[in-house]
Amino acid sequence: MMFLTRKRFRRAGIARRRIWRAMPALLCIALGGAATLSSTDKADHWAFKPITHPDIPKTNDSGWARTPIDEFIFAKLAEKGMKPAPAADKRTLLRRVYFDLIGLPPTPEQMSAFLSDHSPDAYEKVVDSLLASPRYGERWARHWMDIVHFAETHGNDQDRERPNAWPYRDYLIQSFNADKPYGKFIEEQIAGDVLYPDDPQATVALGCIAAGPWDESSQQDIRDDTTDKKVAQNLDRDDMVQTTMATFTSTTVGCARCHDHKFDPISQADYYGLQAVFAGVDRANRDYDPDPNIFRRRHELLREKNGLETGIYVAGASPSDPAIRSEAAAWASAQSAKKSAWVTLDPSVMRSSGGATLTKLPDESILASGKRPDVDTYTISASTDIKGITAVRVELMTDDSLPHKGPGRQDNGNLHVNEFYLKAGPTAHPDQVQAVDLASARADFDQQGWTIAMSIDRNPASAWGIYPQVGQPHVGVYELKKSVGFDGGTTLTFVLEQTHGEGHLIGRLRLSATTAPLPAPLHDSVLPADIAAILDTPAAQRSEPAIAQLTTFYLKQKVDGELAALGPPKKVYAAANHFDAVNSFRPAKTPRAVFVLKRGDIAQPMQPAEPGALSCVPGLPEKFALADPADESARRAALAKWISDPKNCLTWRSIVNRVWEYHFGRGIVSSPNDFGHMGTPPTHPELLDWLANYLLEQHGSLRALHRLIVTSSVYRQSSQYNESYARIDSQNQFLWRMERTRLDAESVRDTILQVSGMLDTTMGGPSAKQFTQKPGVHVTPVLNYADFNPDDPAERRLSVYRFVYRTLPDPFMDALDCPDASQFAPARNVSITALQALAMMNDRFVVRYAEHLAQRVAKEKPDMVAQISRVYQLCLNRKPTSDELNAMTEYAKKFGMANTCRVLLNSNEFMFVN
Repeated sequence: MMFLTRKRFRRAGIARRRIWRAMPALLCIALGGAATLSSTDKADHWAFKPITHPDIPKTNDSGWARTPIDEFIFAKLAEKGMKPAPAADKRTLLRRVYFDLIGLPPTPEQMSAFLSDHSPDAYEKVVDSLLASPRYGERWARHWMDIVHFAETHGNDQDRERPNAWPYRDYLIQSFNADKPYGKFIEEQIAGDVLYPDDPQATVALGCIAAGPWDESSQQDIRDDTTDKKVAQNLDRDDMVQTTMATFTSTTVGCARCHDHKFDPISQADYYGLQAVFAGVDRANRDYDPDPNIFRRRHELLREKNGLETGIYVAGASPSDPAIRSEAAAWASAQSAKKSAWVTLDPSVMRSSGGATLTKLPDESILASGKRPDVDTYTISASTDIKGITAVRVELMTDDSLPHKGPGRQDNGNLHVNEFYLKAGPTAHPDQVQAVDLASARADFDQQGWTIAMSIDRNPASAWGIYPQVGQPHVGVYELKKSVGFDGGTTLTFVLEQTHGEGHLIGRLRLSATTAPLPAPLHDSVLPADIAAILDTPAAQRSEPAIAQLTTFYLKQKVDGELAALGPPKKVYAAANHFDAVNSFRPAKTPRAVFVLKRGDIAQPMQPAEPGALSCVPGLPEKFALADPADESARRAALAKWISDPKNCLTWRSIVNRVWEYHFGRGIVSSPNDFGHMGTPPTHPELLDWLANYLLEQHGSLRALHRLIVTSSVYRQSSQYNESYARIDSQNQFLWRMERTRLDAESVRDTILQVSGMLDTTMGGPSAKQFTQKPGVHVTPVLNYADFNPDDPAERRLSVYRFVYRTLPDPFMDALDCPDASQFAPARNVSITALQALAMMNDRFVVRYAEHLAQRVAKEKPDMVAQISRVYQLCLNRKPTSDELNAMTEYAKKFGMANTCRVLLNSNEFMFVN
C-alpha cells in the first residue's frame, strides 16, 4: 500500500472527496459479514440500563478504606484473592497528586513543608490548595481539548489558521476553575447561546461543536447545488454529532451513518435525527463581548436597531414617544445651525478601466453596477470652489443592489483599495494637473492585515479591506502634506486601483473635501438629502410623516453612535448560524433538510430525519417536541437538556469514568469513548454507578469528585510490584497497586520551564506561536519549529496555551505522544521510544532551558556541590545520595553544569511518576 504524504494528500483534491463519498458504502461492505446482534441483545447491555444505587460493600479491610471507593476496590481485590499495595511514601504521593491535578511538580519548598507537616489532614490540605489553584483549570482543560480534538487550524488540505479559536480554550479553563456544575457545562457547549443568553461565555462555549477539523476547500469553494457540497456538509455535521455524543455519552453513533448500528441499539433514524439537530449551524466566527455589561448593552442596542428597521419598536426607542421626539427636535435644531466640516464633491467625470458602469446618484454618491472585472481602476474628477484643502474623504456606502449591501462588490461584501492617488489642478487649466503628496491615511475600520495605510504604500499587492465589517458604511480620510486650492476653482481627480483580489471592487462611494485643521474628522458626515431637506424646512412647518422620519433617523444615529462607542465585538470560532458568507460558504436561513440516507449515500435519500437523540436511553424521549421545527436553536437546546438530564445513564457514567481514567491511567471502562458492545465492560460496575450517583448528589461538582478520588486509599497506594498478583491481573485492572506513569508531553515541557525558573504563568489570551512561519503562503503555511528562538517569551508560556496545528505538529511534543488534533484522543498513547530520548537530549528547547537551570542554581547556591543538590531538589524533589553527588560532581567538572542539568532532565526519575 502506498502511504500518502501530506503533500500528496493535499494534491488529492477531488479524488479525496470521492473517497469520502464512497466511504459509507465501503464500510457497509467491510462489515457485511460481521455478526450482527439482535435488537433484544443490543438493548440488553449494562450501559443502556438506568443507573443503579448500589450499596457500599462491607469488607474486612482492617481499617484500610478511607472512602467508599476503597470499599468497592477492596471487595473486588478480595474476590480475586489479592490485597492492596502498601501506601506510597509522602514524597511519592505529593509528586503524584501535583502532576495529576495541576500538571506540575511541587517546588522544593512545597515538598519540604509537606514532609514536615505531621498533622492528620496535611495531605487533604494540599489537595484543597491544588484544586483551588488556577493551574488546575489549565491542566484539566487540556484533557478536555484532547477529547473534543480541539486545535486552532482547520486541518484537511488547507490547514488555515483559526485566529479566534482560543476563547473556547479560556472558557474551559475558567469553567474548571469555577467548578461549574457539569450539567451546565454540557448545556453551554451545545446550546449556551439559547439556554444562557445573558452570559457571553455561554456563546464562547459553542466552540466545542466547532472544535474539530473543517474542510475549507469543499465547504467554501464548491457550489451549493453540487453533490460534493452536500457530501461536505454531511461530513461536517457527522463530526459535530460524533464530537457531541462521544464526548458526553461515550457512544459510537457514527457507526449508524450507513446502517443501523450492528452491535448497539442505535438506528440510522437516531443518527440522522442527531444530524438534524445541527442542520442549522456551521463553524464560523461569531460576535461576543467578554464584558457582561457591554454584552447586555450591545444586545439591547441591536434590538432597538432591529426595531427601527422593522417597525416593531422596543420600549423607549419609538419615534412616537414624546420624550424621544423632544430629543430629536433638539438634535435637529443643533444640526440646522451646524456647518459640516466636509464639502461633498459633485463628480463630473467617472471612468472604470474594467468596464463597470458608474452611475451618479442624487446624493452625489457613485454606484457601480454591470460588469465586475477581476481588476479595475476608478478615475473620478470633481471641481470645487473651496481653497486650502487639507484632506479628502472616501465614504464607502451600502446599497441594496450589492452583495450583503456592500460596500464592496465581492460576494462577501468586501472590497480592496490597493492604491489611492490624488491629483489637483486649476479648473480653468486642466492641462496643469499635478500629483498631490499624501501624508497619512485613517479609517474607521481596518481589516486585520489590510489597513488603509496600505492603500498609499505604493505596493499593489497590499490593500485596504473591510472584511468582516461588511453591510455597513465606512469612511477613510487621506490627509495632504500641503494644502491645495486655486483661484477660480480646483479640480480634484481621484484614482482608486483594485489590482488584486478578483472582483473586490468598490460598490458605492462618495467623495468630499475639507479645509479643517488636521487631523481631519472622520465622522462629520454629510446628512442624506431627504433628511437635509427636512432640516431646511422650519420646525413649525414640518409634516407629521417628516417629523416621524426625522425622529427615526435621529434614533438610528443615536443607536449607531452608542454601538460605535462600545467598540467592535470580539470574535470566537464556534457553532454559528449568522456569519459573513465567503464564496459559497454561507449560513442556512433555516435548518437544512436532513434525510436518512440509504447505505449512507447522499445520492439515495429516504425519509426526512426528525430532530432527536437516541431511542435506547430509558426514561428520555427519542424525538424532540419542538414548537417551531424551523427554530434551529430549539433543536440544540432540546439535545443539551436531553444529554444533561440526571436520568441519562450514559452521560453521568461517561464523565466519572473519564475522571477516573486520568487519575489511574485506565478507566473503569477502558474504552472511554465506547460504552457499547464493542467496548470493554466495566471492571467495577457497581463503583461506576456509585460514582455517577455521587456526582449527581454533589450537583455536578467535578472538584468534589477529584477530591474524593485522590484522598482515597487506593489512590495513595505505592506502585510496588507483586509477581503473584501480576499473574492474576497482569494489566492491574483491579488496582492492586498504583500504576507508574510517564509524564505527558505538556507536563514534561512545563516542568522543564518551571525548574529553570522561566515559566510564564500568565493566563488566557491568544495562543503562543512557538515556531517561525513563512509569510505570504495562501494555504497551509510553512512552519519551522527548530528555528524558533527558545528565548522568545512565547516559548515560556504553559503548554496549554500553545498554538496547535493539525497537520504540522511540534516535533518535540509529537515525540512525547501529544495527540494528533485531527482525531479524537479519549486516552493518549504512552510509548517509550529512542526518539523520545533523542528529543530530550538534543532538542533546542531542552538544551537551552538546561542552561537556564544551570544559571538559576548558580545564582542560588555558592558552590558546585550545593548547586547539584539544588538541581536534584528542583527536578526530582529529593536530595542526591552521596554516590550520586560524587558522580554528578565529577561529571559537572568535566562537562559543565548545563550538561549535568540535562542528564537529570533525561533521567527516568524525572520522566516518570510512581
